Amino acid sequence: MNRKARAVWQGTGRDGSGHLTTDSGILSSTPYSFKTRFENEKGTNPEELIAAAHAGCFTMALAFQLQGAGFTPTELATEAVVSLDKEGEGFKISKSALTLQATVPGIDRTKFEELARAAEKNCPVSKVLNAEITMNFTLA
Repeated sequence: MNRKARAVWQGTGRDGSGHLTTDSGILSSTPYSFKTRFENEKGTNPEELIAAAHAGCFTMALAFQLQGAGFTPTELATEAVVSLDKEGEGFKISKSALTLQATVPGIDRTKFEELARAAEKNCPVSKVLNAEITMNFTLA
């Protein structure tokens, strides 16, 4: 399986701008720039997209872990916070912090944590990130 996205950039790093488009069309000429990355201008940035990918991947992986163990979640809500830090002359994504709120009928905390930790370690986005990954959860 392959998925594609395209980036087009015009101008310098600081003053230029670009747009991102995905084959699915969910991103369609979505703007990004220095200001959307390092300031708060409207648009997206690579770290936001990685955070969305990590939250989505982890949450789906957990749903599969729970299903395999015979549990059906009522809701799994995950926030991922990706940290971009200065490293030498450039920057590095140093951390992705996952915060999960879960409602899963009939599961105890120990079993849930076991399955959530497995999802944290084994989702494909976790495997590709060269960063510290943390996961905290609240089980209702």
